[in-house]
Amino acid sequence: MVANIVTIEDLQEFRRELIEEIRGLLSQRKATSERKWLKSHEVRRMLFISPGTLQNLRVNGSLPFTKIGGVIYYNADDIEQMLQDHKHDKHFLKKKCTAKSFDDPVDPPKPASGKRDRQRKAFNES
Repeated sequence: MVANIVTIEDLQEFRRELIEEIRGLLSQRKATSERKWLKSHEVRRMLFISPGTLQNLRVNGSLPFTKIGGVIYYNADDIEQMLQDHKHDKHFLKKKCTAKSFDDPVDPPKPASGKRDRQRKAFNES
């Protein structure tokens, strides 16, 4: 049985090859993000959504698309525009909050008193 000895030079060469391969993968990913037309799987991966959610965006008209044969393409500019159109107002949280500042306490909502609450109260009193 022949034993292979790994030297420091071998490890350094492996490191260089690994770094070059990673750079190549990153440049491919960058090229994908700079492309004008994206396929469905690329859009789903970019937006972290399911196939059904992407279909809903197509059906309700939120995201324009082009279909050639059986392949659906999305314009990268349309995706960016959809994200801008659905961006929340920066003062959104201030409108929802009832406190005047972060130091002021906000009263928690009062629980609805239903049949279960009345039963629990009657049980606790007995």
